[in-house]
Amino acid sequence: MQTLYETHKPLSCLPVTEGETGTCVPESHSTARAHIEIVLDTVGQCSRASIIDKTDATTVIPCTEASATRSGKKPVPHPLCDGLQYLAADFRKYGGVVTSGFAKEDDQPHKDYMEQLRKWVAASPHPKTVRILKYLEGGTVIADLVRQHVLPLDVGGKIASSKTSETAECPIWAVLPAGQPADKAVVRWRVEIPGDLASGVWEDQSLLDNWSAYYPATIETKGLCMVNGDVVALSSLHPAKLRHAGDKAKLISSDDSSGFTFRGRFTDGTQACGVGYEVSQKAHSALRWLIARQGYRNDTQVFVSWAVSGKPTPPPIEDSHDWLDEPIDMGQGDAQAGPDHTRDAGQSFALRLNKYIAGYAATFDPTECIVVMGLDSATPGRMSIIYYRELLGSEFLERLKKWHADMAWPQRVSAKQKGKGKKKGAPVAPWRACAPTPRNIAEAAYGLRLDAKLKRATVERLVPCIVDGREPPADLVESCVRRAANRPGFKDKEQWEWEQALGVACAMYKGRHARHAKAEQRRTYDMALEPERTSRDYLYGRLLAVAEHIEEVALRVAGEDRPTTAARLMQRFADHPCSTWRTIEMALQPYMQRLQASRGGFLHNMRTLLDEVLCLFQGEDFQSEHRLTGEFLLGYHCQRQIWKKDRSNAAETEGEE
Repeated sequence: MQTLYETHKPLSCLPVTEGETGTCVPESHSTARAHIEIVLDTVGQCSRASIIDKTDATTVIPCTEASATRSGKKPVPHPLCDGLQYLAADFRKYGGVVTSGFAKEDDQPHKDYMEQLRKWVAASPHPKTVRILKYLEGGTVIADLVRQHVLPLDVGGKIASSKTSETAECPIWAVLPAGQPADKAVVRWRVEIPGDLASGVWEDQSLLDNWSAYYPATIETKGLCMVNGDVVALSSLHPAKLRHAGDKAKLISSDDSSGFTFRGRFTDGTQACGVGYEVSQKAHSALRWLIARQGYRNDTQVFVSWAVSGKPTPPPIEDSHDWLDEPIDMGQGDAQAGPDHTRDAGQSFALRLNKYIAGYAATFDPTECIVVMGLDSATPGRMSIIYYRELLGSEFLERLKKWHADMAWPQRVSAKQKGKGKKKGAPVAPWRACAPTPRNIAEAAYGLRLDAKLKRATVERLVPCIVDGREPPADLVESCVRRAANRPGFKDKEQWEWEQALGVACAMYKGRHARHAKAEQRRTYDMALEPERTSRDYLYGRLLAVAEHIEEVALRVAGEDRPTTAARLMQRFADHPCSTWRTIEMALQPYMQRLQASRGGFLHNMRTLLDEVLCLFQGEDFQSEHRLTGEFLLGYHCQRQIWKKDRSNAAETEGEE
């Protein structure tokens, strides 16, 4: 809370961000979506009214602690902008239906609203609130809105409860949620005073400051704020709406009216922990703004990082390719083609990453404090902090850089080529070098249809790997490897998913060994084929890729389209490499005989490559039937990418006689 409170000041100096929850609202204010705008003149009379466009509906409104968290059958009113049942004295006259809790006293919402507004105007009068109060005391809100053709009436002269043929022309239906009656519309005010350029009540900073100064003085509960150590007005109802406008979950709450939460230890919530009203308002406002602006959402989970000084920070959980703005490789002949990481071993990616991180490092002070926070809600009303770290700016950047460098591997993505003229570009599936996101890792380990709870748990386990520099969990790496090795488990139309899982599995295996806790297990891999690497699993992966390529070419020459033997036996090959290789090698013989006549040069090159790889096995490695580790996927993928990346060369080679 203290860090968020300190962050509020630099954030309040930044330009206001548009969006439903993207505004760093002042103290004692919230946001609401208004549907109707009433314009008053200098004497407090309605000059006009209009329907508000949806893009301009989000409005900063004054609120109390109770109104900001209102719910139930008797919601309390906001001080200024609110629904028609609170504002209009003639609401019941035109058939308006109040909230069910007010059914026996249908004028109570309006009375509560007027009483609250009169107290505010009496204690701290403002030119706009004085005119609004004067207009409301006239009691003609609904009549004026009907006269301005803003509110539709049915044939009985009542406010229309639904869209009918008689009321279909009224524009109010275009801005109200589907099924919501017209009497639930929310009103905001605009008061036109000569010389006052900010006529909207949400635009007038003096009016916002007026309420921010008035309302905290009315709070009677005083006590010690555990955040700043001062005796101040304490908050009893802390704000909600942190993740989105409909979010009811709170970070801080106290309720002993049912369930006996305090267990006899306290008589009220302030004895457990008192938080000042100003601190609570500013801290929650800053957190709400940060989540809307730069939070990472995963179902009900949210992760957000920020600098206390308000300076921009790189997103730790986003795809590194999105930051680096690296051109996507669309294949040969594309002017936007990116670097070939299978040939430069990822050096161009590393250079881009270094430059990107260095750019942020230049803006940070040596003592810059970076905060990474994760939030989730187990129930609709309670929110918890599931992850929290404070780091120095240099430390944060170094760990972020190391994660993306360790986990970088070519990943299959979906993109579209640039269309010519008005034609849309064709979809393509390029490979780009980057670290997989936690969400991609969860999907690669457990499939696209994994449970939302399992996905949240997986993301939560991976965030410490990024921010704290831990190694990826061994079971998660194994799940990715085993699922990628089980290629027959993917249907023909799901091969794109298998390719995604293959890229993620390689990244996970590479990343785990780059930061392995045991020094003897620690090693690095290039993002390119390493012809000199002689480890058994790596070489078996290369053999599988060569066998697959020979059969693919033979099938293509014969005009056949079916899975190769290597693809069908990939899972068995991972478990019993030596015996399965004999099966694959024997199955290759008919295809080699076919290619002997039409693709002799290609076959010679492949046989030479097979011999080279087989000669690199050491000792009894080749005869060993031990299960292959994820390293065989690295050798397989690197060898396979050579032909995928350079089809033109492959075509030339295939054509040699």
